[in-house]
Amino acid sequence: MSENQQNEGLNIELNELVAQGVYATGAIINHSASEFVVDFVQFMPGARPSVKSRIILSPLQAKQLASSLAENVATFENNFGEIKQPQQNGTANYEA
Repeated sequence: MSENQQNEGLNIELNELVAQGVYATGAIINHSASEFVVDFVQFMPGARPSVKSRIILSPLQAKQLASSLAENVATFENNFGEIKQPQQNGTANYEA
């Protein structure tokens, strides 16, 4: 869901615990014919990586999320400059 859709009158409950958020340094994405599973993982030096949150999406929701993320990243880069990716990522493992 894009930020614009949120501002167009959706009344969504956000409890205090969820509002605090969970910090993740990576994501592992798997899928089957019926769903996408996104595990948000925290990779910290000296500690075993751990899944901090798992989100399960329908294929349609996954496609809409990908589109919304791309739109929001483009808007961010237009406002603040290009997000540069490091040559080698030593702490996070992203799988598609």
